[in-house]
Amino acid sequence: MFNNYLDNVEAFCNGVKIKDPITDEEMDPDEKLMRSIEEQIGISENAKKAFREEILIRLSSYARKQKKFNYNSHDRLREAIEKKLFADLKDIVKITTSSKTPDGEQLKRINEVSARLIAEHGYCPVCANELLKYVGSLLSR
Repeated sequence: MFNNYLDNVEAFCNGVKIKDPITDEEMDPDEKLMRSIEEQIGISENAKKAFREEILIRLSSYARKQKKFNYNSHDRLREAIEKKLFADLKDIVKITTSSKTPDGEQLKRINEVSARLIAEHGYCPVCANELLKYVGSLLSR
């Protein structure tokens, strides 16, 4: 999600299209994705351009210094990504915590989230399940 957001911000700020990694089709930057992350930390519609430019400036500064811009390089962006991931997991975690024996559809959704955590975020299977349990315990408080 972090790298996808950065790719879209860079394309937005530079006024260029972004290439879909699967189809190689050129597309406009994903406004829905960018806003869904930015809204997590209260970035208004009017402030989105300035925030995106701030991210791109920081990214460029790191590149000039030959430093890697990573998840922890910008506190507000890190917070936004964390809140977005938490929000995305919220529904599935409610299912896992509210149902001792999930039905077929619930189990399918749980497995999809777990697989996504593994494939896209580098979690091992045990850690992905532990994360779902942990977030579930936070939501049930």
